[in-house]
Parts: sequence; structure tokens; C-alpha cells
Amino acid sequence: MTEEFRVNGDEILTKIKELVKEGNIRRVILKNEEGKTLVDIPLTVGVVGTIIAPQLAAVGAIASLLTRGTIVIEKEEVN
Repeated sequence: MTEEFRVNGDEILTKIKELVKEGNIRRVILKNEEGKTLVDIPLTVGVVGTIIAPQLAAVGAIASLLTRGTIVIEKEEVN
């Protein structure tokens, strides 16, 4: 299952952190206004905390260059 969120550049990092804290996310993709993928972060259950920190730093740098972007998340199916 995927969800998309359109956000302003200064909201991107905050929104991604919020979504990751919710859990059950397998992948986070950040796209620019034209739909081009800028960052694709696969998330593995149990390693989200320390492993994602460097990727979030990169997302923050990219987000500072964007005026608007789209966050696409893939969630695990909950049975």
C-alpha cells in the first residue's frame, strides 16, 4: 500500500520523521515537483533509529533546495 503527501520544502524532513515514527513503513521516496525521484530510502523493521539518521541528513539538505515536493511511503500490509 502506498500513500503520497505533497509538502513544502521546509516541511519535508518533519513530515518524514513523523511518518517513520508511526511505524509499519517499508520505504520512503522523496520526489521533486516534476515527479523525479531524489531519494529512495528502504526501511527495515528494527533498524530505523540509527540507520536512517544519515539518510535524514541527506533529505534535509535536498529539502532545503526544494520549494515543493512529494513524499511517497510504502506501508506494510497489516493483516
